[in-house]
Amino acid sequence: MLQQILRDMYIDPELLAELNEEQRHILFYKMREEQVRRWREREEAQEEEATLKKTAKLKQNNGKRLQWLRGSDGEVWVWIMGEAPGDKPYEQISEELIAEKARQQAQKEAEELWKKKEAEITKKFRDIMAKEKARIVAEKWKIEIEDRKAAKMMEEKIQEELKKREEEERQRGEEQIREQEGRRAQELYLSLKEAHHYSQHNETEDREWKEQLRRSKAADEERRYKARRARDEYRCQSLRAIRKGSVAGLSNLFQAAGLNMEQGTKLTSACPNLPLTTVQPTSTAWERPPRPFCREVIIQWYREEQLPRRAGFERNTNTVAPWFHGIISRQEAEGLLLNKSEGAFLVRVSEKIWGYALSYRHQSGFKHFLVDASGDYYSFLGVDPNRHATLTDLIDFHKEEIITSSGGELLLEPCRQTKNPPDYSPLFE
Repeated sequence: MLQQILRDMYIDPELLAELNEEQRHILFYKMREEQVRRWREREEAQEEEATLKKTAKLKQNNGKRLQWLRGSDGEVWVWIMGEAPGDKPYEQISEELIAEKARQQAQKEAEELWKKKEAEITKKFRDIMAKEKARIVAEKWKIEIEDRKAAKMMEEKIQEELKKREEEERQRGEEQIREQEGRRAQELYLSLKEAHHYSQHNETEDREWKEQLRRSKAADEERRYKARRARDEYRCQSLRAIRKGSVAGLSNLFQAAGLNMEQGTKLTSACPNLPLTTVQPTSTAWERPPRPFCREVIIQWYREEQLPRRAGFERNTNTVAPWFHGIISRQEAEGLLLNKSEGAFLVRVSEKIWGYALSYRHQSGFKHFLVDASGDYYSFLGVDPNRHATLTDLIDFHKEEIITSSGGELLLEPCRQTKNPPDYSPLFE
């Protein structure tokens, strides 16, 4: 079951609801490990492809290659702006670059504007001079005045006055250009400053995203640590039982359990109302669906696969174990355990997976653990690192060893049947 979950990277929500908190932590940790393994394989494949492309490109470029400058330590030499001795802070460098860029742009615009203004002024006074000259020449008084020197002086005076006016006009134009240049430099500075702040804001958002990613990775690491610690503690606490041989090896999985009984053996139940039946061999091979989808197929699975393995029976007997129940819901199991003391338990046939669910009574409520029986062994899904040859081995093992280190669950008192006929009778009809 676990291999199927890791292969599909998906767990049914109903199945997830059956797991307790520690089982979920370990399951998510294993799914995360599988994701990382797949990601590394994909990265290695991409790196290999990129290396092949780079090699082919170097061959096409007649062997041309790029060589990095290396420092005294043999590593690639790297200079980080703002961290070397004597470097200005990054903020100061940014301010100076922005101010210089704005000044140069404003100066360039001012020069272009001044060229236009100077051409207008020159043309204006050239036209005025030409008109004045024409007026002086055209006037009769200039011909009639004998003293041409006075006329020349008057002309020079007028030219001087016009030049003075031209100079004043130039000064006013330069002042206007300088004022406009200052305003434009300030506008450009504010615009570039805003763009810089927007870029810094994006960098801040990027840092916040990286911080969230860091926290997510830290949470993943915490879950991995908890799952690893739970497994390590469980291994330590289970060492004594493992040394005693309570956990069977997979090589002789069912040999010690005496499972070579014929399918035609009659079942004697602890309940006198359970009918004695003979399990007849089927004519066609049993093909198990990917997951249970109805009660009928669960009953068929139990008869075909679990009954020959003596699942739910006491060790080396034909008596149904007192803790074994049929296909009952979680709510029915909790109702049976409601008035029991801490440590009471029962095992019911699961409707979610090919296996069972162990329902346990503790001080503050109930716990439910899924038992995977889809392979040739029995183990708690995501919690128990050990594999047991029979369902009875798993139960007996945890009568002495706790299920989880955080909960300290020991199976002390089996919750017996209260119905007549018992709720497991449909499995044997």
